[in-house]
Amino acid sequence: MLRSILPALLVLGLVARPAEAAPQTGAHFSRPQLQRFAAHVARRDGLNRAHVLRILEQARPQPSIIAMMNRPAEHVLEWWQYRRIFLNPARIAAGAAFWQAHRRALARVGAEQGVDPRYIVAILGVETYYGRLTGSFRVLDALSTLAFDYPARSRFFALELEHFLVLAQRDRLDPLTVKGSYAGAMGPMQFMPSAYLRYARATGDGPPNLFSDWDDIFASVANYLREHGWQPGAPVLARVRIEPGARFEVDPHNLALDRTVGTLAAQGVEVESDQSADTPVVLLLAHTRSGPIYRVGFNNFHALLTYNHSKLYVMAVDELAQAIARRVHPASNPHELSAAARAAHGPAGGPGQPR
Repeated sequence: MLRSILPALLVLGLVARPAEAAPQTGAHFSRPQLQRFAAHVARRDGLNRAHVLRILEQARPQPSIIAMMNRPAEHVLEWWQYRRIFLNPARIAAGAAFWQAHRRALARVGAEQGVDPRYIVAILGVETYYGRLTGSFRVLDALSTLAFDYPARSRFFALELEHFLVLAQRDRLDPLTVKGSYAGAMGPMQFMPSAYLRYARATGDGPPNLFSDWDDIFASVANYLREHGWQPGAPVLARVRIEPGARFEVDPHNLALDRTVGTLAAQGVEVESDQSADTPVVLLLAHTRSGPIYRVGFNNFHALLTYNHSKLYVMAVDELAQAIARRVHPASNPHELSAAARAAHGPAGGPGQPR
């Protein structure tokens, strides 16, 4: 899932400050491309063509977005640099306070869907600092810029722009005022419009509200993870111990679960986990200031990877989740679910269909 960590990076001075999200006077997209797009949306989704065109004509290009898309933090930072953004005392303390403030709703979602609350909280902590930094770009501007002025991924963002217009009509959102990240991700959990339409869950009457209704937000994050194969009670990552004389190779770009605990052990890489020898894993390499470190990722690593396709992102979510949980429940097991969740879902291996 695309999201923005721009505020944190601005503080660290790792990217240039954008020319802000306010529309640029006189900047516009070509009318023919807007007309073609409006006609496509009207034909495929049943929206009023003239109404769609009036909305699109008010979109303004944001050149700074293109620059940010070409330098995502996950591609330019080493693990130790990325980690310090999200694993610091302030964010951990804020996460613990957030969990305590919403403990009943989080416990309910954890019991119903089998997703440990610590991971819901940590995702929100990494994505938007628990809803504090949800983005200042108009989603209409961001998606239009990427759909019409970013050839590398124009098809993807054109589809997201289409989904945004459908979502705005379905849920009666004002498409001219909704704000989000530079990639068009919205709300505390930074769902793209397609994810909002597909995975959002309402806990009360009316459409889901993923901007300010925390019950809906928690339920939707958990639903997303379940739909992408989350296994209740199973680990995300584990440390490894490299035996003397170990002979193994690791592809720093590979994120597939193409090994097992047993095959790694045969190569001299002992996984510090009670998972069985036939458990599929991926061997991960990351860099600290003092040198390389290794981790293994399990099935739940892959479920989180669908949220943001970066091992650094998943590592940050997992470490933040454990740090927050230790603050909230000092004596808890790092991967222990509530008794209610275990009773509701049984052993690890719940249903889900990866995207």
